[in-house]
Amino acid sequence: MTDAIARLKEASGPKGWSEDASEIAPHLQEWRGKYQGKSFLLLKPDSTQAVAKILSICNETHTAIVPQGGNTGLVGGQIPFNNEILLSLSRMNRIRAVDAPGMNMIAEAGATLAAVQDAAVKADRLFPLSIASEGSATIGGNVSTNAGGVHVLHYGNTRELVLGIEVVLADGRVLDMLRTLRKDNTGYDLKQLFIGAEGTLGIVTAAALKLFPQPAERVTALVALRDPQAAIDLLSRLQAATGGALSAFELMPRLGLEFVLAHIPQTADPLAKPSPWYVLAEASGGANSHLEEAMENALSSSDLVTDAVIARSDTQRAALWKLRESMSEAQKPEGGSIKHDVSVPINSIPAFLKEGIAAVEKLVPGVRPVPFGHLGDGNIHFNFTVPKGCDNTAFLARWNEVQDAVHDIVNRYHGSISAEHGLGIMKVHEIERYKSAAELDVMRALKRTLDPNNILNPGKVVAV
Repeated sequence: MTDAIARLKEASGPKGWSEDASEIAPHLQEWRGKYQGKSFLLLKPDSTQAVAKILSICNETHTAIVPQGGNTGLVGGQIPFNNEILLSLSRMNRIRAVDAPGMNMIAEAGATLAAVQDAAVKADRLFPLSIASEGSATIGGNVSTNAGGVHVLHYGNTRELVLGIEVVLADGRVLDMLRTLRKDNTGYDLKQLFIGAEGTLGIVTAAALKLFPQPAERVTALVALRDPQAAIDLLSRLQAATGGALSAFELMPRLGLEFVLAHIPQTADPLAKPSPWYVLAEASGGANSHLEEAMENALSSSDLVTDAVIARSDTQRAALWKLRESMSEAQKPEGGSIKHDVSVPINSIPAFLKEGIAAVEKLVPGVRPVPFGHLGDGNIHFNFTVPKGCDNTAFLARWNEVQDAVHDIVNRYHGSISAEHGLGIMKVHEIERYKSAAELDVMRALKRTLDPNNILNPGKVVAV
């Protein structure tokens, strides 16, 4: 083992590794504090060739390694739990190429999502993936978790935004699939094996990404509604009114908004009266699309809407989005939160919310439901905050009990227990309750074939 460590350090280069516990420590805990890991060595390679050498050595010596991007994951997929070596791709952060006419870009895995967005803007293009952690989250992590975000409704998940990838296999071989083709019908689409695999089948080192024209017009509205069914009906009406130009449609409960107003500086309620539910809707399109007029007419003529405000400037638009994007952060000061990242068919959301909230309230009287998220694509962050006066530790100790109840309901609605966060370690065994035996067999077969020595992020995604 000592010889293997020395070889790994050499492969990483003179500035490419650290045994300093203070430098390693921030990489060992995910941001909400649920998971605490352990590692004695942090590798920080700055090239694909270095990653290839590292994995070749790890595979030869049966040394487990855990890849990490921006450490913004929420299911423990990026955390080393058994003193594995930690591989950070933060130094591989270059934008290799931007092809504005071809509508594509090649970015290394360590480039932050915000940096990729900025590079697209400089080329008068749009990279539409948008998540709350985009300042820290990296492209490698986004690809490896198939990140979703607020614009899936119009642009799709990360999977739909990737044209090609560069990935290093467990044995050190490099698959250079950085093609920018829109059509390539030459057999198996191998890149899809690694998108969403959370570093268990190979380590993504770069990605070729789709770009889009910058919208000439964006229209953002905060809409007050009676209930989630009204939100579903409004989604359909706004899609029709805007010609399918909706790019975001985010559901928020009053309690979540109250948390934001109480704990997030420089926020204000833009509507005169409180409402049980809200939707943040945004449409985007080209010049002369008349989206503002279409949105305003649709909202003012709808009996579903009890009140609404349309942003008239970029400042007002940013203020409305801050209410939505701060919803996770605002739950922290209120105490412990049991969180779920689930999806169900869109038309089933009202019934699911009613049944799911009732089930958890029965288990934990006084619990405070804060369900919010991407209503337009069926993804709800189904969160529950500790009852007032209840002990945090006692409440969080019931995580598995509450999670099982929620996930059983999700399954009955033919939904998914992980809509966009992945499986990581949190749901690696939970998924066995809902995936078919055949699906699990194929997943395990892929893992055994591509990583026969189980060195890549062991214990995550699928148990082998």
